[in-house]
Amino acid sequence: MEGIMDRTYRRISDASHNEFVANGVETHTPTSLAPTSLLQPISEVVSRRVADAQRRLESKLSRVAGSPFYSAPGVLLYNTDCVPFLAGLAGLGISVDLTVTSPPYNIGKEYESRLSVEDYVAWCQTWMCSIHSATKPDGTFWLNVGYLEVPEHGLCVPIPYLLWDKSPFYLLQEVVWKYGAGVSARRRLSPRNEKWLYYVKEPHRYTFNLDEIRDPNVKYPNQKKGGKFRCNPFGKNPSDVWEFPKVTTGTKRSSRERTGHPAQFPLPVVERIVRASSNPAEVVLDPFAGSCSAGVAAAGLGRLFVGCEISEDYCKLAAERFESYRRARSQCSLF
Repeated sequence: MEGIMDRTYRRISDASHNEFVANGVETHTPTSLAPTSLLQPISEVVSRRVADAQRRLESKLSRVAGSPFYSAPGVLLYNTDCVPFLAGLAGLGISVDLTVTSPPYNIGKEYESRLSVEDYVAWCQTWMCSIHSATKPDGTFWLNVGYLEVPEHGLCVPIPYLLWDKSPFYLLQEVVWKYGAGVSARRRLSPRNEKWLYYVKEPHRYTFNLDEIRDPNVKYPNQKKGGKFRCNPFGKNPSDVWEFPKVTTGTKRSSRERTGHPAQFPLPVVERIVRASSNPAEVVLDPFAGSCSAGVAAAGLGRLFVGCEISEDYCKLAAERFESYRRARSQCSLF
């Protein structure tokens, strides 16, 4: 007991207490600009379908949003407020297959104006309902949200508690995104997860491509029951808890996909969503496009991405990112 109470004793440095000290730590490997799966060439058939859809969609959108801030094969990015943009989609007869987005969390970030909780919820309800109106009958909506303070009631209130029923969408399930690094806390537990709300427009009719996202890392792949293999040959269902690292920063640990946006999706997260909830040449929307991670994933998988972003600086950042991505993809196709 005396040794434990001694200030010179550090349990975190003791191999009998710390498995990382005992077994070693895997060498950190910074992520690439984009996963290899997003650098593969798209078939000519899909490319033509995307190009045709893009011409038609850009023509329609010009009536409410003017010319796109940035346009490239499979990408239309508009520098505008999402509320009027979304309100105009249904009126133009534009239908979306998948929306994947993360709005400001109302916690005072540089890109948001803080609102009362009531006003924040009302604002979210407005654009969520507009997304519903513009979504196809078999379409889906994935919403990433974190936590905020509700004065006099709670410090870290999960935003899903406030938003889950604020649109006509049917909430299929909640997905927990777990990550390793994050904010450290002293008087509460350190937060290490965010939530994805997985909505569908019609509960008995929606796109879900499970085989596209199966996890091949099965502990007992050859286990049988009644003489038959128990697990699908492509792998297991990845479940509703996803473990993906955040986009890292730092001189030696920074991800190559890192941009100047302070709240950037890791590409593997949105890649999984795009694969599961859309098909080639379909329309993927992000009304809070930010650094356009959803756009890179969508374009990389042969979808047509439509994004809007109110900040011109972030639009510039996203355009630069798309150009870097396109160069990396063209170089990859040469080998």
